[in-house]
Amino acid sequence: MEQSTIDNNFTYHAPKEGQPEKYTSIRAKAKELANLINDLCPDSREKSIAITNLEQSTFWANASIART
Repeated sequence: MEQSTIDNNFTYHAPKEGQPEKYTSIRAKAKELANLINDLCPDSREKSIAITNLEQSTFWANASIART
């Protein structure tokens, strides 16, 4: 792995113009899906994993915006 990648990944990235709106859009859609999963799926380990992975995908999507 390049040192520049490590440096970038472990550095605070202050929001740039337009980024907060992108974060909000991603979180809103993820919340919509989380609510759908919560409503349709029975409480179970699988449901918990689905929600956890949705949280992770939201995090990584926002990280992709922040790190560029």
